[in-house]
Amino acid sequence: MMTTKRAVTYARFSTELQSERSIEDQQVLCRKYCDRNDLTIVAEYSDRARSGGSILGRDGLIALMDAAKAGAFDVLVVEALDRISRDMEDLAALHKRLTFAGIDIVAVHDGKADTITVGLRGLIGQMYREDNVHKIRRGMSGVVRDGRHAGGRAYGYRPVPGRSGELEIVEAEAEVVRRIFTLYRDGKSPRAIAGVLNAEGIPPPRGTRWNGSTINGNKQRGTGILQNSLYRGEIIWNRVHMVRDPETGRRLSRVNPEKDWQIVPAPHLRVVSEDVAAQASIRKANISPRENAGRKSYRLLSGLLRCGSCGGGMSSVGSDRSGPRVQCSTYVESRSCKNGSRFYVEKIEAIVLDGLREGLSDPELIREYVDAYRAERQRVEAAARRERAAIERRLADATAAISRLVDALADGTISKADVADRLVALRATKAEAEQDLVNAGTDTKVVELHPQAIRRFQKNIERVASILSAGKTPDAEVIANFRELVESVIVMPRAAGEPYEVRPQGDLAAIMGLSAELMVAGERVAQFGRNGRPVISLGRWRRE
Repeated sequence: MMTTKRAVTYARFSTELQSERSIEDQQVLCRKYCDRNDLTIVAEYSDRARSGGSILGRDGLIALMDAAKAGAFDVLVVEALDRISRDMEDLAALHKRLTFAGIDIVAVHDGKADTITVGLRGLIGQMYREDNVHKIRRGMSGVVRDGRHAGGRAYGYRPVPGRSGELEIVEAEAEVVRRIFTLYRDGKSPRAIAGVLNAEGIPPPRGTRWNGSTINGNKQRGTGILQNSLYRGEIIWNRVHMVRDPETGRRLSRVNPEKDWQIVPAPHLRVVSEDVAAQASIRKANISPRENAGRKSYRLLSGLLRCGSCGGGMSSVGSDRSGPRVQCSTYVESRSCKNGSRFYVEKIEAIVLDGLREGLSDPELIREYVDAYRAERQRVEAAARRERAAIERRLADATAAISRLVDALADGTISKADVADRLVALRATKAEAEQDLVNAGTDTKVVELHPQAIRRFQKNIERVASILSAGKTPDAEVIANFRELVESVIVMPRAAGEPYEVRPQGDLAAIMGLSAELMVAGERVAQFGRNGRPVISLGRWRRE
């Protein structure tokens, strides 16, 4: 008796090239192919608004490969191989992995994929993608030559409706720009200007507050208010180009040589007078570079310090005779935090190390948190198990409703506009039900403290303390071991003469010597930190 092969389908569309409807269209083609070839669909995967230039960040494809590793299907059906990837290397690697797992890739338009097909389609897909990039850049170059703007939104301007690339001045924002240039020309620093604008409640270009970097920007990249050539009536394009990091999939900007920049006069966009812009440029050119502008020293708590007032990071603000100091970065950059206190780094380090010695000498502190954590997890999971039957019904109803709507769209009996909101709601319901089922099926692991792990951390802390007391800098290994325990250090505001108060947060999983698998990633509890691992408050310590 012949066994029907299990199939999964995969669909993808890119924001630049296709519409939301494309996913449903691709899935319909794949379903019809499976019907004709006696394939039973066991799952459907998709990625919406994701480029084929990288497999990173594509949750649907990653879930599909996990299912392949688990042997959950026999055939992958796609409309065309470029839906899987438009990168030669990625497509070949995926084909290799699926072939090793005994899984066939079938494209509706090309049939079963083999090495030759994958090589040809991968080459064509990559050439198509790269050719599109060249065409887009050529088009943008033409836009700039016409005196139009080829970039994104610029503070102080808005696009002219119906006239692509043309901008007009927004007078209220332009007045803020003029004021920034004037204040800078008159001697105020970018950080001081940001503080003035925040105090007056003036909305920034992005986010919720002005920062010094918003105003100062980067000269090579032309970012920031003071560096934006538009305000001087000049369009400069092609300062940077984008490349994709093959390790992370992130797009990064690289500065182009100045000879490759395209510069076009745009006097109709000038908002700052020539003399003010020139004087501001002269002042910037005369500012001497900071001493020791090279790489900053990497201290034990670098990147871990948090302001107890706003939750922002803390950064170095130089040294005096008593040693290096830090201050709330939000206060320094924008004055939108009220905590202007400065703290000695070495004093904070000493408080943290002394407190950890005391805290880890009494494991009862940690055990209390473990008990509370276990009780809360058991309560959540017990409630989810009681509702499991209702959750399964809700998931089945949502899945069936989505399938009916998609079939109706494919048949043309209803339009996408009629069902768009309903589909969004149903997908949200389905995703919520699937997460509830995960919770319902998870048993709380019995959490036991590992005395050996605690002793290991005590030993490491003693080593760190001895290195710092000798005036030496801990090496990378020592710092890494220390950071297994310390998640962050909250430094509370203080008035002059008041004692320091710090509140370290520690990684409970590390303290217990547990692997990450014992914890649920993405837990929505305030005491969870890196990778969803639970964080314990290691105490509140005050020192003069």
